[in-house]
Amino acid sequence: MVIKGKPTMNKAELKTLFAKYNDGTATEEERALLEAWYLQYNEKEAYQLNGKSIKAAKAEIFRRLPGNQGQFFNIGIRLAAAAILIGILFTVTMLFFVNRNPGKASQLANDLPPGTNKAVLTLANGRHLNLSDATNGRLYQQQGIKIVKAQSGQVVFDYSGNQATAEQNTITTPNGGQWQIKLPDGSQVWLNAASSLTFPTSFSHGINRIVKLSGEGYFEVAKDAEHPFIVISGDQRVEVLGTHFNISSYADEPSIKTTLLEGRVKVSLLGNVTPMFLKPGEQSVANGHQLDVKPVDTEEALAWRNGYFQFDDETVSSIMRKLSRWYDVDVRYEGNISDEGLNGRVSRNKNISQVIKALEATQTVHFRLEGRRITVMK
Repeated sequence: MVIKGKPTMNKAELKTLFAKYNDGTATEEERALLEAWYLQYNEKEAYQLNGKSIKAAKAEIFRRLPGNQGQFFNIGIRLAAAAILIGILFTVTMLFFVNRNPGKASQLANDLPPGTNKAVLTLANGRHLNLSDATNGRLYQQQGIKIVKAQSGQVVFDYSGNQATAEQNTITTPNGGQWQIKLPDGSQVWLNAASSLTFPTSFSHGINRIVKLSGEGYFEVAKDAEHPFIVISGDQRVEVLGTHFNISSYADEPSIKTTLLEGRVKVSLLGNVTPMFLKPGEQSVANGHQLDVKPVDTEEALAWRNGYFQFDDETVSSIMRKLSRWYDVDVRYEGNISDEGLNGRVSRNKNISQVIKALEATQTVHFRLEGRRITVMK
């Protein structure tokens, strides 16, 4: 987590740090310093270090990845490359700056762990299945419907019945929870905290592939040219044949954001007769009856799915809404909090105290944590 100022290092210092980073001898603080420097500098401004810029190093990593023969990467390859390149950035890289700029100390009466994999599945007959407590294997079977919890934790739906109509199931994640599900047509969905997905027990026999999302979900839709996959979230409707995309539609957020990673989707709003078509790397933003499309950094939209928070010029209030959902905390404010945009990346697998320290390194805000209430102070 850093403010807009750039860490200052001369070329000799950068070359030394880069060499130690490559051979694995850099300390945690040295790695944090180099990575923070890279995040703050545009790649075009990167120095040539040991004959190879960081940008060139990233290109080389992409080139060496198996199966990478073209310009586009699937999400697995992109994540692998990011993990190889960034490495320690999945931890709190700004601890180095926290130690250098202690400032006003937080008031922490306790600490809170990050969210985990937990969800509840509500069947059409009203039965509730606590997925986090369930053992691996078959969870439920009736009338051709088989629900299995795989070793990976993913819940898989298999339908082999002959129902003329499909019943509706709902999977719900609480604050501090997330889950992955494989739908009857083979499509996969990852749900973020405080989210729910309602879907039919079967997509066969001419039944439309229509699901309803509240909160945030990442979709990898199985291709079916004859049956479009439709996601309804609030007043928004997203229609696809087979693609990868993310939808954020929390009730406490000012807009619904749909980000496309692969394929093509049609986004439309109730009361707006003109749909928008997204291309990979684009995001639609729905505000009321207004729908706009813009190019975006897809890694930011998928950060939660990949195990970290990424903030690009994001306000404190927006950041705290995300932390509230993931750490299941009630957020209060004291005084006039700056609306300055913050930038940075921090792991979702850290206790909230470490995230707080990273935020305080900006010298913008301070915190008081008591139980599950966190107060944001100037």
